[in-house]
Amino acid sequence: LGVLAGADPRDPVTTTRRPAAVDYVRALDAAGLRGARIGVARKTYTGYSAVTDAAFEQAVRAMKDAGAVIVDPADIGTAGKFDDAEFEVLLYEFKADLETYLRTLPAGARARTLDDLIAFNKAHAAAELPYFGQEIFEMAAKKGPLSTPAYRKALDKCRLLSRTQGLDATFAKHRLDALVAPTQGPPSTIDLVNGEKSTGSSTTPCAVAGHPAITVPMGYAFGLPLGVTFMGRPWSEAALLKYAYAFEQATKHRQPPRYLATAEL
Repeated sequence: LGVLAGADPRDPVTTTRRPAAVDYVRALDAAGLRGARIGVARKTYTGYSAVTDAAFEQAVRAMKDAGAVIVDPADIGTAGKFDDAEFEVLLYEFKADLETYLRTLPAGARARTLDDLIAFNKAHAAAELPYFGQEIFEMAAKKGPLSTPAYRKALDKCRLLSRTQGLDATFAKHRLDALVAPTQGPPSTIDLVNGEKSTGSSTTPCAVAGHPAITVPMGYAFGLPLGVTFMGRPWSEAALLKYAYAFEQATKHRQPPRYLATAEL
């Protein structure tokens, strides 16, 4: 992370602020949870899976046993209220960023636009679209540039509800150092008729807000890992690494990955 962090002139988001270099390895502390105020986000992120919820309860107890001050509940009041705006932003930015990348390809590349990719997939449908369509590609292709008012409106809504009224408000209200929630429920198999089935996920708030988050194992379900996510304030990566490392050392949940011949979910 120390090598990766920093400003990249090709990515405007990274140039808005240049934090001082941080030695993240020095943040690792087996006693790092002691005295930390950890909020528990339950609403929207629990209740999908009994197995996941049970593992999460054990994880919260482990944090308390490691010396954390647990604030429970510490729900994000705007959770789930900006999903539509997030998807709108995704469609616009997916098209813009993908086409920016495609323009960097050498001469002779067969695709320069999202429409080119859509046409290629249709021409090779047997290989590229054997089970599912490309609806998201097609929805994104209809979007305009990032100067479009509809995009700016959706982006402003995301920032307001995920940052100002969301994570920032939750951290301030409860004076938190970090917020935790189950990362996701047990992995679901792909249903070729109905598609994927959601088992819950807490990845949206930080992804939309641009805040840091880290996930580490909190147990296993059906031989597959379950994670707990630590969410933080802007530029709190070192603190999150400290809390996550302390949790890992206290619980020792991680197992080396292994191949499963079948998934019995």
